[in-house]
Amino acid sequence: MMTEPETYDYIVVGGGSAGCVLAARLSEDPRLSVLLVEAGPKGRSPWLHIPSGFFKTINNPRYDWRYETEPEPALYGRRIAWPRGRVLGGSSAINGLIYIRGQADDFNDWAQRGNPGWSWTDVLPAFRSVEAQGRGESEFHGAQGSLGVEDPPVDLVLVSRFVKAGTQAGLPLNHDFNGMTQEGVGRFQLTTRNGRRSSSARAFLGPATRRPNLHILTGISVDRLELDGRQVRGIHCRRGGDRLHLLCRREIVLTAGAIGSTQILQLSGIGDPAQLVAAGVRPLHALPGVGRHLQDHLQSRLMLKLNLPISLNDLTRGPWRKLLIGMDYVFRRRGVLSFGASLAGGFGRTPLASDRPDVQFHFQPLSLDNYDGGLHPFPGATISACQLRPQSEGTIFITSPDPSVHPEIRPNYLATELDRQTMIEGFRFARRIAAAPALAEVIAGEHRPGNGVNSDDEILDYIRATGSSIYHPSSTCRMGPDPDLGDVVDARLKVHGLAGLRIADCSIMPRLVSGNTNAAAIMIGERAAAIIREDAAAAMATDGTITNETEKTA
Repeated sequence: MMTEPETYDYIVVGGGSAGCVLAARLSEDPRLSVLLVEAGPKGRSPWLHIPSGFFKTINNPRYDWRYETEPEPALYGRRIAWPRGRVLGGSSAINGLIYIRGQADDFNDWAQRGNPGWSWTDVLPAFRSVEAQGRGESEFHGAQGSLGVEDPPVDLVLVSRFVKAGTQAGLPLNHDFNGMTQEGVGRFQLTTRNGRRSSSARAFLGPATRRPNLHILTGISVDRLELDGRQVRGIHCRRGGDRLHLLCRREIVLTAGAIGSTQILQLSGIGDPAQLVAAGVRPLHALPGVGRHLQDHLQSRLMLKLNLPISLNDLTRGPWRKLLIGMDYVFRRRGVLSFGASLAGGFGRTPLASDRPDVQFHFQPLSLDNYDGGLHPFPGATISACQLRPQSEGTIFITSPDPSVHPEIRPNYLATELDRQTMIEGFRFARRIAAAPALAEVIAGEHRPGNGVNSDDEILDYIRATGSSIYHPSSTCRMGPDPDLGDVVDARLKVHGLAGLRIADCSIMPRLVSGNTNAAAIMIGERAAAIIREDAAAAMATDGTITNETEKTA
């Protein structure tokens, strides 16, 4: 059944990391009607609010899209799992909670690629304005925002040993990876507030839901955008068996992520004409960059067997320990349930680096083969290493006009020699940390790959056989001035050649940031809100009314 169309000033498509902050910010103006649509549910499970609940929500089809790549040639034809949040809050509701912004040079590089307004000086105020930093306000941090950022409430002996081992291996001690410099080893901060997950939905939508001008629809699957020539007028979507037609007076903003925003564009006939025809979609607007230039972080994990029962493998074993863990969290918001995916990590330079870190380490005081299989029965720990700025680029393309069919994801990992060598050197660096006295004293040996894997070829073979994603897809609708070179949006986040449509999520990153992507995604949503307000004010000053680009020239 088709419902009568409803009309809003702004429609935000995708209630994830960027979409929640954008919708909340736009609705601060009571004169505007703002609609946020999300494919997943509101999410009432307590595991969405408990920090370590990602063990229960990742791979859960109720909250996770459960994407996977096509067989990856450089990874021996393996399909790689790509969890993405399918719930209000998006991936910020199921991720590992690590708060990393990226390096200042990442954003300066964005600006130098023809994107004014996106340098480090430009984006730092946005990072600060959304942040409720538990350590208080400073030059680099804000304390008056809505996004909780805290230090983990407890420490573990094994985590302290890792940090000390990192300094023994040559990394400087760094108490703030989001401060003056990223380089070094230390404890990660988490997106939590008072021991609870601070997802984008909880942080930004929570205070905004009382506004009568903010409308939130969950369980909405967007089939396509409605185009009238070069003007985007609305969206066609589904909710259960009902078909909805929603119209927009001003602008639609796609915030569905590197996969979702790309898929919606292509289903709407926006993209590479040849690829669209092959998928059974009539091309309406040629933008060859849509779905190209995909980047992601590949990780390789060094798994260690310990000689002391000091890992979470041991501290969580048995019903009594689990009961005490639950009580510790319920009554004090502390303990194992307050942990993120990694409690400590580091950023270092391999011999291939120039003037800044090119590898990141995540330390987990536990070991497991996968989230479904549970922790190992022996004391264990894990150090993962990933290349921060891969050269390899992949694609995301639809293969059918059916919106329920997942697109083909081809990351094209390890496609360049630099990427292969950097991953090898990063793995060797992780081993140096494990061999430093503070960790070596408690290590019984390597569980994987084992001491027999030493040469470059052997290490690369191990990476090919076991490497996995850290779930940071980006750049499929990249920002830049030239659509002929593969750019999809301009520096104002407007889709090239179309009116009434912007994109504001990780897909617009010209290059992947050097670190975890959730903080940068939230910053993009905050910057998008400011840009939209600025452009609306400029239009008002020029015309006396706020009109879209097509209407002004009609």
